[in-house]
Amino acid sequence: MENRRCSRPRTWNRRDPQASADFAYQVIEKGTIADTIRRYPIGRTLFSTPNELEMHEGSLKPVREKPTREELLSHYIHFVLDHNLKINTDEEVTNIARLETEGFVFQTTRTTEYAQQSQVSYEARRLVFAIGAMAHPRYLNIPGENLPKVHHLFVEPYPYVRKQALVVGGGNSAAEAALFLSEEGARTTMAIWREDWENRDPKAGAMKHWVRTPLDREVAEGRLRVILYKEIAEITENEVRLVTDLGETLSIPNHVVFVLIGSDADLTLLKKLGVKTEPGKLTEVPVYDPETFETNVPGVYVAGHFTHARHIKAAIDVPRRIVPLIARSLHRELIGTGASEPRIGKTQI
Repeated sequence: MENRRCSRPRTWNRRDPQASADFAYQVIEKGTIADTIRRYPIGRTLFSTPNELEMHEGSLKPVREKPTREELLSHYIHFVLDHNLKINTDEEVTNIARLETEGFVFQTTRTTEYAQQSQVSYEARRLVFAIGAMAHPRYLNIPGENLPKVHHLFVEPYPYVRKQALVVGGGNSAAEAALFLSEEGARTTMAIWREDWENRDPKAGAMKHWVRTPLDREVAEGRLRVILYKEIAEITENEVRLVTDLGETLSIPNHVVFVLIGSDADLTLLKKLGVKTEPGKLTEVPVYDPETFETNVPGVYVAGHFTHARHIKAAIDVPRRIVPLIARSLHRELIGTGASEPRIGKTQI
């Protein structure tokens, strides 16, 4: 068993991510760097403008007005590499507990480059959860949803050229998937609730106009079929049975189904620590101070899409605001106790 401590990188600063206070940090990422962006559809154009997404002013320079998935992913990855940020990828936090004195201990499972797994234990005085909201896709809970042809994440249209594809959902992700599939040669049907299809108010969650306009064009030119549905009744190997909002039962030929009706964060570890939750706009969210983003459990902070600050710009701006607050609280704590500089203790088995 090896015991070692992290080196002395410093906490976050907007202009220089290693230019604030001398406190150790460690990012534990169960996927890849910028994993949420990596899981976007290939070639997707982001809804946000560069100034809302970039890490430094003027550093993100897309070819068009808004960056693609690939441009933004490269931007974030090179930011990490250029500043040598301490991010452990392919490592998942499996358990967290409060220490009797102060701080927390948490265990992780790490996948090595040779596909082997090891268990690691850390100690830290502060925790920031930035877990996103894609852990648990929402299900229709109908017969046949467990068939291999049913997916809850859309990546690319090209395996489905000239195949019968059904997209279920009413948000931008579903609309984009239907658009990409239709444009690239899939025989596409979109099943959407009438209220979502007729909604044109951006403040009420309507599709972005740069998605809706080409989507309407695909419908007008006969390449995309839209069904205003009440219920998806059953998925079988060769078809999908659904009920329209007028009560008509339809059976449509089908090779692949994309159920894109949203997803939820995994709040298990937060709840285990005693963090309270409350109903959000779309789903359950943790309770936290809107100024500091600290939860009801002292030392535990939240940031990102699984909070009330759901926009990607807020996911960037909130850490810039709260990390200096965390550094100052640690500094006051050290002055008050006369303790040495806090570091992240680590034990690898």
